[in-house]
Amino acid sequence: MSTAILTGQPVPGSSIEADLRSLGFDLRIATDAAEAETLLAEVPGDERVALVDARFVGHVHALRLGLTDPRFPLAAIPGAVTAQPAGRQALTRAMARENSAGGGTTLVGSSLADRILTALDADGSAVHRPELGSLVAAVPADPQARNEARQAVTDVDDEAVRLKSAVKARDGFFTTYCISPYSRYIARWCARRGLTPNQVTTASLLTALIAAACAATGTRGGFVAAGVLLIASFVLDCTDGQLARYSLQYSTLGAWLDATFDRAKEYAYYAGLALGAARGGDDVWALALGAMVLQTCRHVVDFSFNEANHDAANTSPTAALSDKLDSVGWTVWVRRMIVLPIGERWAMIAVLTAVTTPRITFYVLLIGCAFAATYTTAGRVLRSLTRKARRTDRAAQALADLTDSGPSAEGLARFLRKLPARGPLGSRALVALPGAALLLAAAGLEPYGSVLPIALAVLYVLTSAAAVAQPLKGALDWLVPPMFRAAEYGTALVLAAKADVDGALPAAFGLVAAVAYHHYDTVYRIRGDAGAPPAWLVRSLGGHEGRTLLVTVLAALLTASQFTTALTALAVAVALVVLVESIRFWVGAHKGGAPAVHDEGETA
Repeated sequence: MSTAILTGQPVPGSSIEADLRSLGFDLRIATDAAEAETLLAEVPGDERVALVDARFVGHVHALRLGLTDPRFPLAAIPGAVTAQPAGRQALTRAMARENSAGGGTTLVGSSLADRILTALDADGSAVHRPELGSLVAAVPADPQARNEARQAVTDVDDEAVRLKSAVKARDGFFTTYCISPYSRYIARWCARRGLTPNQVTTASLLTALIAAACAATGTRGGFVAAGVLLIASFVLDCTDGQLARYSLQYSTLGAWLDATFDRAKEYAYYAGLALGAARGGDDVWALALGAMVLQTCRHVVDFSFNEANHDAANTSPTAALSDKLDSVGWTVWVRRMIVLPIGERWAMIAVLTAVTTPRITFYVLLIGCAFAATYTTAGRVLRSLTRKARRTDRAAQALADLTDSGPSAEGLARFLRKLPARGPLGSRALVALPGAALLLAAAGLEPYGSVLPIALAVLYVLTSAAAVAQPLKGALDWLVPPMFRAAEYGTALVLAAKADVDGALPAAFGLVAAVAYHHYDTVYRIRGDAGAPPAWLVRSLGGHEGRTLLVTVLAALLTASQFTTALTALAVAVALVVLVESIRFWVGAHKGGAPAVHDEGETA
């Protein structure tokens, strides 16, 4: 329940009371500041409360944006201010100060809500002020101004603005021109029927899983159905975010579901394509796993770079050139398309699935993603080498959390603190690179069962420890986490391929999927300001270096069939541990009233 305290005498013909009730507010009327303070104290502390001037004139959606967004403890628009439980103390304090200064007199002249907002600002309280654009929100001082404000409300279509704002301001070409023109209306249809974003997110996941099952049939009809259903899943994937923005239904749980289900849908579809190809006698599991590894590493590059620059202004000449290119209309769309965001990527996969074969689909996907990864990473390296800002402690800690270093690397790092604080070119990434590169080379060049990968896995543990022995504040230190991901995932892929027995690559696919989930979960916790996963979880999983060493040992000591069984068991164990802990954390955070968020995630 939410309570709105209407301050002052209602104006004849005003719709403010009906508007507030339509937004779910229970109304109270205060004739003066003292009564407003009394009514405020009577509202239970676990409820949202709003102070609204009775003279308010504006759009209902302006009130919705200002008074119902769950992401902000305090928010305001002209003539109205609101507080969630986390912001009640600040609001109560500001009200008491204003009442004391004004002597609790009758509400005349300036708006009490606006005076309270001024007091909140003076206290240093963070108050969210939504961008209203063409929406009207005003407290007219006289009849003429009121008539003008009412005319302005009539001149602007509240619903059209609401529908437009439901769409991301910055999105991919395919989504902007092929999905959003109608998916926003699907979002409105869902809102009017009481559906939640989480329900739409779940429907998108189920649709994608059915698409994967269709692809797994290995028939042309199944492939066509899979392509159509994959597009339908993407439409729903866009709709859930648009529904959240349309109805302001943001939540911690919803952000997590939206982000994790995107990865689950895509990688389940890869598995479905591989199963379908196998039914036709074509083994493409190595391509499917390669696509998952490449795509995951691309995301880690994005996450690491963004976290490294979270608190720093982008001052590099490369960034300035990028901003200039963005001012040239057509280059914006070209640059967004060539990085293969999720919309373009899924559209390409859907079409290729329907008209070609799984092998061709994976070849084109790998080539496209490799080009996109090269383009984006090269640009970010140039930005990093030419920027002047220094990494903050927060950025260094986020990068350290993203490395997923286990007990082996952590223990050795304590003895390596005396190493130079910076590697070549000021980057710890170049300390990590030799171990990762040599390990992958040995795994690829040596025959299955060789012990050389074990020796180089030990070297990898040492270089990994050396890389994290000092804070990751160098210009290129954001490359350390993706290097670790490439080494761990790539080692599992190559050794499983070298085993050359049925089931080895699917088992490696399962293991990489389970570990990748853990790494994505780490990212989403950091983005939600929840910190990294608990230390016991990282240690129990062995860290990236421990798991990599274990896989090389298993490949050297076990037969190919035994290795497959061991990979399967390891995949199941990792999946159970990370899923149970992740679900426990996110559901607990949601029930515990964690601040609502809406992570826009990857550009659609």
